[in-house]
Amino acid sequence: MRQVRYNNVWDALEPNPVKAENLKLRSSLMLALTRHIKTKGLTQAQAAKVFGVTQPRISNLIHGKIDLFGLDMLVKMATAGGLRVTLRVDKAA
Repeated sequence: MRQVRYNNVWDALEPNPVKAENLKLRSSLMLALTRHIKTKGLTQAQAAKVFGVTQPRISNLIHGKIDLFGLDMLVKMATAGGLRVTLRVDKAA
């Protein structure tokens, strides 16, 4: 049996390359937001106020429930939290 190697877990889990790229972007934003919360020492309730969402949304974020977040919402949360989101587009390998 031939072993396949992937550069990213999302490439392994999602056969559709468009969906895989979307998952990569969402997971990166979710990790950045979670790191921001931890770095600032915010409670979930405090983070909810900062990001303009409810505490259960922050809980979902921290627990990695990626299917509950779209790119638009994550960018909105990052901006509300004082983070700047940048995008880099490269030629596919």
